[in-house]
Amino acid sequence: MAQTPKRPREYGIQLGVLPTGTHNAITDVPGVRVGQVTLKQGQNIRTGVTAILPHQGNQFQQKSPAAIYIGNGFGKLMGYSQVEELGTLETPIVLTNTLSVPTAADALIDYTLTQSGNEQVRSVNSVVGETNDGFLNDIRGRHVTKQHVLDALKQASTGPVEEGNVGAGTGTVCFGFKGGIGTSSRKLPASLGGYTVGALVQTNFGGVLQIAGVPVGVALGKYSFKENLDGSCMIVVMTDAPLDARNLKRLAKRAFMGLARTGGIASNGSGDYVIAVSTAYQIPHDTKSSFDEMKVLRNDNASPLFLAAIEATEEAIINSLFAAQTLTGDQGHTVEQLPVNKVVDLLKKAGQVK
Repeated sequence: MAQTPKRPREYGIQLGVLPTGTHNAITDVPGVRVGQVTLKQGQNIRTGVTAILPHQGNQFQQKSPAAIYIGNGFGKLMGYSQVEELGTLETPIVLTNTLSVPTAADALIDYTLTQSGNEQVRSVNSVVGETNDGFLNDIRGRHVTKQHVLDALKQASTGPVEEGNVGAGTGTVCFGFKGGIGTSSRKLPASLGGYTVGALVQTNFGGVLQIAGVPVGVALGKYSFKENLDGSCMIVVMTDAPLDARNLKRLAKRAFMGLARTGGIASNGSGDYVIAVSTAYQIPHDTKSSFDEMKVLRNDNASPLFLAAIEATEEAIINSLFAAQTLTGDQGHTVEQLPVNKVVDLLKKAGQVK
């Protein structure tokens, strides 16, 4: 097996000021699971599926408060309008490639309808995000099947999350280098609530790469408008803080600031979305009560979570780049990995390696 690439923190690169969770991953939020299926077949199939499950129960029967923020809407995110209207998530979140969104949505419908307790369900709002991996992947072949999605859901687990050329990040490109799946987390101190915020990203976008404030993209000669760098980024944020949909929307907006910290510009052709979910409580689908009763965090106490979302998103994006490896795919296209040793040297010279 190939050696697992070192993450930025293993080089002494510190991104932000807040401490990470145990695994520095979205799964540090209690109950959150991630499952991934990677398709790397022949010379031209380079794609996959990443599934994120907020809790271990029946997501349709026990919905999660949620919100979606659109940074730039050149994308095919499915399920947005109902989340925006009702403020709840009733399926797991699936990420895949652009032309596999309908397949993934269909699989989520199958997954939901066959769960015990959902025998009378007649409406399912599948939430599926995407980026376009058509440079390295034969995207028109639509090689992702419903079974691949169901396998990702079935395999979902807590603990460390594989990054780089895996799942929905198998064929992606970021800042002109190989992109992929990345994740990170922040754990607030007890004095600020003790909550955890985790982010997972599917990086496939351009701009002027910055790491810890250092203009790495300029130094390496790869950046937007010098080269044709476009694309999209999906960001999923989970937290165990008791936020309602309104404050989750505010949290999602801050996660987009994390993308900006890395030098992303949300170009015209970029589909950039943040899905933010709280795992602190569930909203029952069926109840005899006319009221939802729960305690939610006040606005005045949300600021530390905002910083956590910014930092976790920023680091997740950088983690995706450090983990991704050079890949050749459709039509012989090759995308080189980030030259990590050069980057570390640049950061050392800038005093950003501890």
